[in-house]
Amino acid sequence: MAEPDASDATERAGRPAHTGRADGAAAGTPLAGSAPRHGRPGRWPGRARSAVLVLAALLSVGAGTVAATADDDPAADATALGAADASDTGPSAPGPRREPAPTPTCTPAPVEQQAAAVLVVGLPGVTRADDPLATEVTALGVGGVFLSESNVVSARQVARLTEGLRAQAVRPLVVATDEESGRVALMRDVVGPGPSARRMAARETPDEVRARAAATGVALAQVGVDVDLAPVLDLDDGPAGGVIGDRSFSADPATAADYGLAFATGLADAGVTPTVKHFPGHGRSTVDSHTESSLVEATVDELSATDLLPFQRAIDAGAPVVMMNHLQYAALDPDLPASLSPRAYALLRDMGFDGVAITDSVGMGAVNVRWDFPEAAVMAVGAGADAVLATDGGQAVRMRDALVDAVASGRLPEERLAEAAARVTALAGGDPVATGCRDVTLPTLAPGSAAPPTPVPSAPAG
Repeated sequence: MAEPDASDATERAGRPAHTGRADGAAAGTPLAGSAPRHGRPGRWPGRARSAVLVLAALLSVGAGTVAATADDDPAADATALGAADASDTGPSAPGPRREPAPTPTCTPAPVEQQAAAVLVVGLPGVTRADDPLATEVTALGVGGVFLSESNVVSARQVARLTEGLRAQAVRPLVVATDEESGRVALMRDVVGPGPSARRMAARETPDEVRARAAATGVALAQVGVDVDLAPVLDLDDGPAGGVIGDRSFSADPATAADYGLAFATGLADAGVTPTVKHFPGHGRSTVDSHTESSLVEATVDELSATDLLPFQRAIDAGAPVVMMNHLQYAALDPDLPASLSPRAYALLRDMGFDGVAITDSVGMGAVNVRWDFPEAAVMAVGAGADAVLATDGGQAVRMRDALVDAVASGRLPEERLAEAAARVTALAGGDPVATGCRDVTLPTLAPGSAAPPTPVPSAPAG
């Protein structure tokens, strides 16, 4: 996640009025202090997509996405579903999407089960599986749970907690945490302290980082955690304590990709699924999306030359999960955070990603001051998210019900929900066909994938 602490404290009980940009500037006006701090493109020896790829993504928003404004009318959404907004300045024809084909003559799980399956929720303060909140979310059938520092007493206790959660769950269950090493280390009491990403890149080789991450993965797997929301692929060489800061391996795309992939592959070596984040790159913003929104003014060319390159390397290598951030991008949807932006998800899929796209926590201020948990869940899945993360599991029932209602009203296509539920089920090791009638095979990091690929020519800028 894009925060130093992904605990339940990040969820807001009271939602202040949305203030938009912190400086009150109109869209299109650069934020003070938002100039790129990683404007050194360097040489990147991967399958880099140029501006042509990003531009194509802007035109490839698939039909069936949720209209994403704070005051949308559901009836109007249903009428306009799949059609271009008359005020949209881009072409109206949707482009190709990589989505699992429905299995013929298959009956999917009920919509209520599919809606619960796309939720990954935190359990604030829960240390036992028989806690009322733990019992509630597992009975609901959520796709996953997120463990933070408040869930950790000891390694033995965490192992008992995860075993109990899985035993009482009505469906296969993802158990995730956020263990980057450094200052974002929610399982520090289980895996031990470790250096920041920046320090790793300065003092260790990629092979050493891979071995370090493998040791972390072994410790996580031993207590029942199977998904880690790490590593960070954002580019940043600003102050160590910045929003990203020393959580970034480097401001250079090639270095960030080399070390990020080494960390991801090490986790995979230990049987823990890594999550690369925060797409499409958080390093250009100094604003903490826990509290407010921020507009990134980077052009298509600038994103293509820097921020997107480590993500492209990770996708090419077989990254199974990508986390979307809550920043707004002038080159994508300037009024929507990437986590709720159809264009951001279209860009990710056009880069070749076939895995699980998960939001950062929708309880963070950049989302939650504008859209409550249920609305954010509907918007995220409609935009293209497969999993919606909320560190407050107390919101799970409301989010599930909102997704069900959105399908019933026609606002959210059932096919989109089924696709998302199938992918999360596959991530949890379950049967995606039984859930969403989609035969899903998620990408995996191959051994040796941390090494840079053979250079190939980039597509010409168009």
